[in-house]
Amino acid sequence: MAESAATQEFDILILGGGSAGYSAALRAVQLGFTVGLIEKAKLGGTCLHTGCIPTKAYLHSAELAENAREGAKYGINTTLDSIDLGAVRSYKDGIVAGKHKGLTGLLKMKKVTVIEGNGRLVSQDTVDVDGVAYKGKNIILATGSTSKTMGIEIGGRVLTSTEALNMDTLPKSAIVLGGGVIGVEFASVWKSFGVEVTIVEGLPSLVPNEDPAIIKNLERAFKKRGIKFNTGVFFEKVEQDANGVKVSLADGKTLEAEIVLVAVGRGPVTEGLGYEEQGIPMDRGFVLINERCHTGVGNIYAIGDIVPGVQLAHRGYQHGIFVAEEIAGLKPVVVEDINIPKVTFCEPEIASVGYSEPAAKKKFGDDQIETTEYNLAGNGKSSILGTSGLIKMVRVKNGPIVGVHGIGGRIGEQIGEAQLIVNWEAYPEDVAQLIHAHPTQNESLGEAAMALAGKPLHG
Repeated sequence: MAESAATQEFDILILGGGSAGYSAALRAVQLGFTVGLIEKAKLGGTCLHTGCIPTKAYLHSAELAENAREGAKYGINTTLDSIDLGAVRSYKDGIVAGKHKGLTGLLKMKKVTVIEGNGRLVSQDTVDVDGVAYKGKNIILATGSTSKTMGIEIGGRVLTSTEALNMDTLPKSAIVLGGGVIGVEFASVWKSFGVEVTIVEGLPSLVPNEDPAIIKNLERAFKKRGIKFNTGVFFEKVEQDANGVKVSLADGKTLEAEIVLVAVGRGPVTEGLGYEEQGIPMDRGFVLINERCHTGVGNIYAIGDIVPGVQLAHRGYQHGIFVAEEIAGLKPVVVEDINIPKVTFCEPEIASVGYSEPAAKKKFGDDQIETTEYNLAGNGKSSILGTSGLIKMVRVKNGPIVGVHGIGGRIGEQIGEAQLIVNWEAYPEDVAQLIHAHPTQNESLGEAAMALAGKPLHG
């Protein structure tokens, strides 16, 4: 009797086709496994459809708007006529559609079996997809994340990043709840588009996970750009009517604008998917794993945003590749969250990898840490681009560089060498003798390393 779809079995069955899930699928087929990939919406997940890719498209449009405004400064007499948000949205949609088509084609070509529908874990080796059972010798949970709302009702003038990416008209004013990555990126875009923006962040500073030197620099740059922010005060209430929104803060202050963006982080998508019933350890909706991404139940692994830690697409890719190789017995190397490169694409951009100065002192001891800051004012290419900022390096005394942090226009592009320095445990003396091409912003990494090695050139 032919095998029915109801009992179709795979070496690896993956629940969720976002960055983590699809990368696990691609690496697994490369290693000779049969793979079933279950996705209820569109392949590519948050990153491709409502996260990294569309927001960066908007940020590129924002950069062009700023360039048009500032052309005269560089001898080019441009002016900004208007922002056609519908056209910006169409440009963004075109990028997303192209990437989605490419990904769908790639998975098909690599012979990944894509199963469309709502999956639910019903036993340690079975996922039910809309009434049809699929078995996996190994199961990988990769169901991703969604915008947190803190109990605020979304609709009308109150948006999450998903709705904000689909607006057809620009508001005159906006309040952004949350001064983390998503909040500062949207605030940056809207300000470039001519919107009056105010950020509300309950913690004492914007981008609170960054090094203090980076925070100070960003806050100064945002003030200069006219982006307002309230830090150290939590919001209590959000109200809306036909004319606008009102946000009440804990200190009694009220703010008013046309729209509110709720950008208070992202929560795991795990509810009602059968995880608890199978004994999978959970904490506030997150799936708990060991350092090998295993849940401790059967042959079930969990990867990406449903696992506590930094919620980044490239961490999802790394998790996916890691678990496929783990199942194959290749004993892949664990990359700790602290050493995952991070870029925040506001203007100015932020790039960071490894320990901040306070985190390094906590880990290695106050007297065991040395730091240097190289000001981009001394970097020719940064001056040409009209950007200021800095590169900060953190090292253990007589030891390796354990943190690299940067802020400035386009500085995100320097994260590649920064993450190699930290992950390969390079000493400043190692990096200082390497040649960095002139004139590039990349030189600033070489200059910082030279300064930390005790032989500054332009500093």
